[in-house]
Amino acid sequence: MSDNIEALLEKCLSIRWGQPVSVSGLKRFHGGAARETYRFDATSGGTTRGLVLRRDPASSLIETDRRTEFAALAAVHGSEVPVPEPLFVDESGAELGAPGFIMSEVADVKPGGILTPDAYAPHGAWVGEQMFTILGHIHAADPAAFVTGTPPPAPEDCWRQRLDHWAAAVTADALGPEPIFWAGVRWLERNPPPTPSRLAIVHGDYRSGNFLVDDNGRIGAIVDWEMAHIGDPLEDLAWAMDPLWSHGSPGRPAGTVDEATAIAHWRRTSGLTVDPTAFAWWRVYAQVMGLAIWISSAREVASGRSIDPIMVFSSLYTYRFHNRTLAATLRSLAA
Repeated sequence: MSDNIEALLEKCLSIRWGQPVSVSGLKRFHGGAARETYRFDATSGGTTRGLVLRRDPASSLIETDRRTEFAALAAVHGSEVPVPEPLFVDESGAELGAPGFIMSEVADVKPGGILTPDAYAPHGAWVGEQMFTILGHIHAADPAAFVTGTPPPAPEDCWRQRLDHWAAAVTADALGPEPIFWAGVRWLERNPPPTPSRLAIVHGDYRSGNFLVDDNGRIGAIVDWEMAHIGDPLEDLAWAMDPLWSHGSPGRPAGTVDEATAIAHWRRTSGLTVDPTAFAWWRVYAQVMGLAIWISSAREVASGRSIDPIMVFSSLYTYRFHNRTLAATLRSLAA
C-alpha cells in the first residue's frame, strides 16, 4: 500500500471527475479494525466536499469483500436508512493503493464509545427508538436491491451458512483448542432454529458504535456494512442486544431502551414478529459469532501482523467477555 494517500486520491478523483482535484485535511480514524478509514476534503472547481475513504488494511480483524459494503450502502441509500452516499469502488486497488471505496462524509456526527456508561444520554430513549426503527427499515428493504453476485441462501439454510462461516474462521485462526466456542457450535447444530418467514438484508454488525449521532441525539448514519449479507433478520436483532453492547446496562441494548421496547420499534417498521425459539437460537449464535471474531483478532496480534489497539483490545477484553457469557449461557441451557 502506498503511503502517499493524498496523491493517490488527487489522481483518482481528477480522473473520475474529469477536472483537477486537490485533497486536504486527510485524517485516519481508528475506531474499527476491518477497514482503514480516512476522511478528507476534496476541492474541485471552487467546491469543497467532505469524503471518506474505506480501504483494506494489511491485517484485518475479519476478512470481508469491499464490494459487499459498497453494495449494501447502494442498496439502502436514499431510503429511510441513513447512510453515506457510496460514490465508487476500486476492487483491484489500482486507484486507491488497496481495494476500497469512497463515500460521502456525514458531518457533525460521531459514534458512542462502547465502554462509556450512558453514551447517548440525555437522548437515550430517542436514540434507542431510532436505532431499532432504522433496523426495521433495513429488514423491510427489498433484498434484491443488494447485488453482490452471490446468490442468497435458501431460508432453511441461513443458520447453517452463518455457523459454518465462523466455524471455518476459528478452525483457521485459533491459537488453542477453544472448548467454549466449539461447545457453543455443537449446541447450535443440535438445536437448529425455525426457518425465517422471509429473508432480509442483514447488516451483520448492527450495534452500538456502528451508528453515528449528532449532539441532539439524532442518528445521522449507519456505518460499517462490511459484514452485510442476505439472511435471517433475527441475526441482527440478537447481535444488537448482546450484553457486550449494553454499556454496562444489561437488558438495555446500547444502554438505551429495554429489550421489549426495542423489539416493538423494530416490529413496527419491519413488519416482522419474533419467534421466541428462533430468537433464543440467534442469541446464542451472537455469542459464538463474537467469540469467533475475537479469536481471529488474537491471531492477528500474536502473529505480529497487527498492533492496532482495537485488535489488541478485541483479543483480550472482548474475547474474555464472550468466553464467560457463552459458558454461562450453555450451563443454563444444560440445567
